[in-house]
Amino acid sequence: MKKQKKRMKVASPIVTVVLFVAAVGLLLGSSIGGTRAALTYYSETYTSRIQMYDIGITLVENDKEISWRNYSSAGDGTWDEGPGDLLKEMLAEGEALALGKKYQENLKVRNTGSINEYVRVNIYKYWLDADGEKLRDLSPDLIRLNLVNLGTDWIEDEGARTTERTVLYYNKLLYAEGEGVSETPLFADSLIIDDSIAKKVSQKTETNGNYTTITTTYDYDGVSFRIEVEVDAVQEHNAEDAIWSAWGKRVTVNDGILSLVE
Repeated sequence: MKKQKKRMKVASPIVTVVLFVAAVGLLLGSSIGGTRAALTYYSETYTSRIQMYDIGITLVENDKEISWRNYSSAGDGTWDEGPGDLLKEMLAEGEALALGKKYQENLKVRNTGSINEYVRVNIYKYWLDADGEKLRDLSPDLIRLNLVNLGTDWIEDEGARTTERTVLYYNKLLYAEGEGVSETPLFADSLIIDDSIAKKVSQKTETNGNYTTITTTYDYDGVSFRIEVEVDAVQEHNAEDAIWSAWGKRVTVNDGILSLVE
């Protein structure tokens, strides 16, 4: 086995790639803007003595490839990467975000490598104040990314759930192009920012002679929301051990169907 990364562990051949996409939306009078993406990956890349595992994964938003990370077929340890922005086209130019409005946000995963893969998705949602600090008293549930196909194609790791994070596994094998289904069903289809965020206000009353002035301030004026989608994959070969090594999750795979071990 040829060592490709300094942190390589002694194990059966495992290939892991992670795609990380962050999206930020400003609300209460501001338009979606300042979106950014960053690509990273968790673990080492292994090369088998017999064959090079070419692995790649792409996040697709509203039928457009938003970001991807594909292991180079040149076998030189390099990556073909394409950064992108979630929510970039959700609003028209100059349009302000409307609270309570349902926006189309179709998200799925495509296998853009040359081997079959199992796929996991991590979704993070949280709020930031005007200084970029996390708001702990504002619920991520107000960022309503509607998840779909749960229990049929996608399964949630409920033990990994937090107030900010949801972890999903595609429970079928995602084939390389030309070998079978190379694109997952949707795992999300819409986004709504709950309008109750605009109902929390503070009022200040000042009396000057015969006049009383009441000043109303939105408590969360100027805050921003953030959605991060992190997609990673492992190869089909020895998948149960590969998933345990790369993701620290016990699974079973029977006839290509993945199940979580609770």
